[in-house]
Amino acid sequence: MRGRQREAYSMYKRLSSRDYTNTVDMEAKELIDAIDVEENSALLQKSTVPEPTNPSWRLSFPHVVVATLSSFLFGYHLGVVNEPLESISKDLGFKGNTLAEGLVVSTCLGGAFVGSLFSGWVADGVGRRRAFQLCALPMIIGAVMSASTKTLAGMLLGRLFVGTGMGLGPPVASLYVTEVSPAFVRGTYGSLIQIATCLGLMGALFVGIPVKEIVGWWRVCFWVSTIPAAILALAMVFCAESPHWLHKQGRTYEAEAEFERLLGGSHVKTAMAELAKSDRGDDTDTVRLSELLYGRHFRVVFIGSTLFALQQLSGINAVFYFSSTVFKSAGVPSGLANAFIGIANLSGSIVAMVLMDKVGRKLLLLWSFFGMAISMSLQVAAASFYSSGSGSLYLSVGGMLMFVLTFALGAGPVPGLLLPEIFPSRIRAKAMAVCMSVHWVINFFVGLLFLQLLEQLGPRLLYSIFGTFCMLAVVFVKRNVVETKGKSLQEIEIALLPQE
Repeated sequence: MRGRQREAYSMYKRLSSRDYTNTVDMEAKELIDAIDVEENSALLQKSTVPEPTNPSWRLSFPHVVVATLSSFLFGYHLGVVNEPLESISKDLGFKGNTLAEGLVVSTCLGGAFVGSLFSGWVADGVGRRRAFQLCALPMIIGAVMSASTKTLAGMLLGRLFVGTGMGLGPPVASLYVTEVSPAFVRGTYGSLIQIATCLGLMGALFVGIPVKEIVGWWRVCFWVSTIPAAILALAMVFCAESPHWLHKQGRTYEAEAEFERLLGGSHVKTAMAELAKSDRGDDTDTVRLSELLYGRHFRVVFIGSTLFALQQLSGINAVFYFSSTVFKSAGVPSGLANAFIGIANLSGSIVAMVLMDKVGRKLLLLWSFFGMAISMSLQVAAASFYSSGSGSLYLSVGGMLMFVLTFALGAGPVPGLLLPEIFPSRIRAKAMAVCMSVHWVINFFVGLLFLQLLEQLGPRLLYSIFGTFCMLAVVFVKRNVVETKGKSLQEIEIALLPQE
């Protein structure tokens, strides 16, 4: 009896131990399964969280288009007197007076220098939108004066007013487009400035076609320019103010509201956080000219000024001035020649727009200046064999078109876009004013001295000098220019000018 009890007890223990082990195994398995479920759930939730996306380009695009009207006007007024100059001189009584004809063309440059010199202080003082309106005002007044004048003095005064607006417009347009554009399309939008300038030049040539057939048509050419200028002034009322400028003024809530208009509500916090990264607390301090010429800001201002100087010393305006003579020698009418130059300029600008945010600013600049140097070597070769017949003329025409095309690919649009990107927010407007003033001074002297240098040095040596400047530009860009593609303005600023 007692033996059976011990056997039963032993069996009970074995069964209980086995049941307990099974229970523990089941609980452990359930625990592991629960952990796996939690991990899978966490991974699933992580995968369903949306990745940060770029803001819609459609929100900022209309504001950029309105801003580029200033560049269209810039191009239009550069070309508006080319075709009608003979009719203007005849009607106003200075036909055959080359000095007076030269003043009609170059008075704009003097006004542009004055306008660009004060553009930074205007843009920082009244804001970007009002600066555009102040740019349109002298263009309207000057165009009306030029269209209705009966004297040379009235024409020159009108051109001076227009030039002031021309000088004020481009730096403000570069500032505004840079500050309101999302980083991923900033290069593309910046290229629109160059395209608008090309369209303005071509528009002036198109409007000027009937000038030789219709008496007094040159007055219509000036009247037409008041339309886009008035549209610019009125449309800017409905455009967004630069959030960067508002933030500098301490108007944070307004900056947030403008970011919402430009980028969408979901990107406002990110954009404001980016602004705060580069905020040193000195944005409201007055920027002195001495700060731009030496000290910690000297390097970026030097890079900007040198880029604009090399752009003009490459000989682009000389090519424009001399193109009609070269085409005429090849038997191409001046109207058709201007069309070829305009198409080459526009084509290069469109390609630059497509490539700007893909290959970057620096690469476009390098290949652009290098292509311009090659084009100048073709011009030198053509000048060396000028007397050999039509072959040299075709080589000269081909080199000229190639030069304009490669210029429009990078050297034309990139400096105006790159400089507002590399300048710190505090000095951006005034540094642009200094650099654009350098641009206009060199532009003026190249235009003034080109024909004299051509006569004294000859085309071969002069084009060799231009080609040398293009190669110097390649070396300068390689050593000094930083790539800004796809980076926010604050990332660029922190990289170039670290927090102290």
